Amino acid sequence: MIIFQAYAKVNLTLEVLGERTDGYHDVATVLQPVDLSDTLTFEPALSLSLECSLPELPMEANLVYRAARLLQEETGQKAGARIRLEKGIPVAAGLGGGSSDAAATLRGLNQLWGLGLEASQLHELAARLGSDVPFFLYGGTALVEGRGERLTPLPTPQGDLGVVLLHPPITLANKTAALYRALPHNAYTRGEATGALAHCLRDGKPLKAEALFNAFAAVAFTSFPCLEHYWSVFEEAGAQGVHLAGTGPTLYILAPWAEGQDIERRLLGQGFEVYLVKMVELQASLSVSRGLLH
Repeated sequence: MIIFQAYAKVNLTLEVLGERTDGYHDVATVLQPVDLSDTLTFEPALSLSLECSLPELPMEANLVYRAARLLQEETGQKAGARIRLEKGIPVAAGLGGGSSDAAATLRGLNQLWGLGLEASQLHELAARLGSDVPFFLYGGTALVEGRGERLTPLPTPQGDLGVVLLHPPITLANKTAALYRALPHNAYTRGEATGALAHCLRDGKPLKAEALFNAFAAVAFTSFPCLEHYWSVFEEAGAQGVHLAGTGPTLYILAPWAEGQDIERRLLGQGFEVYLVKMVELQASLSVSRGLLH
């Protein structure tokens, strides 16, 4: 048995630079893993199966199953696997849970099946599954460019900062595509905010809320009904410098740990779905627990 923790992420910056000829968009973003996670368990089996703690998620559309099938097809692997996915990351929340699960599946099955694929080979497969999947193969703080395939490692922000996540119960069909369609061309930027933050991290300077940026904040309130209400609730609980996580609808702030605990306690007391999490460094984000292989 092999067990992986698949961590969530927040975009410390997220800039859309323009449209590409392949239908995607070029982005510049600084991605930071946080210690909210899904758990994936891989065991040998004659056929491929996926069991999820959220049975309403369709198996064949799940990125875990798609990653496993892609790995089989590309390597000619005939063996199966019994995969168990225990969800801890909210679904379609802007936190990268599906992409992180896919990356963990590539790594877990590469090990379970003894395929011996190198990082560059896994990276190529990851890019075919989704724009954020290559980042989760790496796992540490990173500058991500192109459509998500170009990664440059960055130092993890230091200090006692926590990340408070507020997940509103808001859904939007085909969310990511809808947000990109809604984004006006005058919201495209040239990557200056991302470059400045990357420079700040390399210099070891403190991470400040005013350095964060998300292009989709420009269309978030019109795209997500009631999001403005949750933004106000967050601020009323003491949150300062609220930002959208990825393409939303999750909202987040950076705060000193004790302050984050106070905000989390207030929001939990009002019945909101809120998480106080830590930023995860590279070594921890790539950790794997091994059980008995049989």
